[in-house]
Amino acid sequence: MSVTVRPFGSTRAGEEVRAYTITNALGACAVLLDYGATVQSLLVPDRGGSLTDVVLGYDTVAEYEAGGAFIGATIGRVGNRIGGARFSLGGKEYPLAKNDGENTLHGGLRGFDRYNWQAELVGAHTVRFSRLSPDGEENFPGNLQVSVSYTLDDDCVLSIAYDAVSDADTLVNLTNHSYFDLSGCGKAMEQTLWLNAEHYLELGAGTLPTGRLLRVEGTPFDFREAKPVGRDIGLDDAQLRAGGGYDHNFCLSGEHAAVLESAASGIRMETWTDLPGVQLYSGNFLGDQRGKGGRMFHSRSALCLETQLYPNAINCWGFPSPVLRAGQRLHTTTRYAFSVVK
Repeated sequence: MSVTVRPFGSTRAGEEVRAYTITNALGACAVLLDYGATVQSLLVPDRGGSLTDVVLGYDTVAEYEAGGAFIGATIGRVGNRIGGARFSLGGKEYPLAKNDGENTLHGGLRGFDRYNWQAELVGAHTVRFSRLSPDGEENFPGNLQVSVSYTLDDDCVLSIAYDAVSDADTLVNLTNHSYFDLSGCGKAMEQTLWLNAEHYLELGAGTLPTGRLLRVEGTPFDFREAKPVGRDIGLDDAQLRAGGGYDHNFCLSGEHAAVLESAASGIRMETWTDLPGVQLYSGNFLGDQRGKGGRMFHSRSALCLETQLYPNAINCWGFPSPVLRAGQRLHTTTRYAFSVVK
């Protein structure tokens, strides 16, 4: 195992960005950027014995700064949507930026994905990124000290550990926004997906959860038996129309959250998390653009499995709470385990 560091360019503000590469005994590697605490590349063994890069990314800092799809980034202070761009906490109202229609999305106008994080090498297979999100940043209360630790082990498991503590009551919902394509050639909708969920969240206007849980049974949202991601995506269904495809939180029934598999590459990815939800986003609005090495990607060429608390939880009674109390320490872990199907 080893971690190497190299320059990756500079931001518009002149901040130097570095790439940290963790390589395991099989030659698999994760390339991580301190800009946005981002997963830039993730190369794992495929059926043919080669390495396939299973995530989307860019070659330059400028492309990350210009992009609006949060590709590979750490999302915070609150991932996903907050309805009406406002919340109440401790008897005080907090107005937020409306950067997604009438709602706040992925932390606001400048979320965690738009900052350079401090990096630290922890042993031979972990990189920890940290930053202080000051009181009032995007109008969230409390000085929040947050870190994201990436570990790649010799079994090709990428673990992401999130830690945070605040000096005042605040909201926190951290996630990673990697777009996965296990084929490496833009065929994510052909890959099979199993999701450990009997319910998903109903979407209303602006793809905002209404607070209702809907059963997956008998709907295009039933992934309890593995099926191609795109098999039912074109069906005439009100919830598919609401999301422009899949852009829904699934309410998990256990820590073994999902299994994604590509027949083309033979790569299987299992997702494990201690969080209660996972957002399946089928890349509906990626658009045609050029990524790493000139590789083109487009709508639905890759998908996200964002482990998280439920979206708009602060405004929906009965949802798992996103409130982090002053002095309380948050720790949560998500693991993406890669193997080869023979």
